[in-house]
Amino acid sequence: MILDVKKVLILAPHADDAEVAAGGTISRFLREGKEIYVAVFSETYDGIEKGRIGELYNAMEVLGVPKKNLLIWNFQDRRLNENRQDILEILLEIKKQINPDLVIMPFLEDFHQDHQVVSNEGLRAFSKDTNIWGYEYPWNSLIFHTNCFLRLEEEDLEKKLRAMAEYKSQQDRVYFNPEVIKGWALTRGVAIKTKYAESFEIIRMLI
Repeated sequence: MILDVKKVLILAPHADDAEVAAGGTISRFLREGKEIYVAVFSETYDGIEKGRIGELYNAMEVLGVPKKNLLIWNFQDRRLNENRQDILEILLEIKKQINPDLVIMPFLEDFHQDHQVVSNEGLRAFSKDTNIWGYEYPWNSLIFHTNCFLRLEEEDLEKKLRAMAEYKSQQDRVYFNPEVIKGWALTRGVAIKTKYAESFEIIRMLI
């Protein structure tokens, strides 16, 4: 990689966002010896607890993220905008404690209201001195600039699929279909002449 990245922080508005958008990247980065932290701001969906905190722990265990590196809050989903300042202060404290080299968060044009809050506050907290990538959610966007790709090995995609399978409460969602996820990885791989890849939008790069 061009960047000298040792610590990576992934911002997830909800439990499962990190795995869906960057599960393969998490697997690859861990194989490369990078330290991964995941900050989750809501563990519920539609205000109802469906066991997603347990699903989150199980999924992260599959990927290999240590439990101590999971930072979890439970703001009410779809109402994160009511807690903007709290979220900003949390992010500033995380920055102070972890000092990541790279932050991966929802891309800035994601139109899900909770994703917008996390990406906007993430930009405020980290933009001056941290590399930032936005992760892709095709069903939450009209525009996404695929200007950064990470090649994935077969094992990275397999870990991503197994991690997503831990979310028993979410299996009725179309984007949890393994064929959808594999097709997505194949499509991004074709763009860079490899089998599988995940793509990101570079928001800030410091070299």
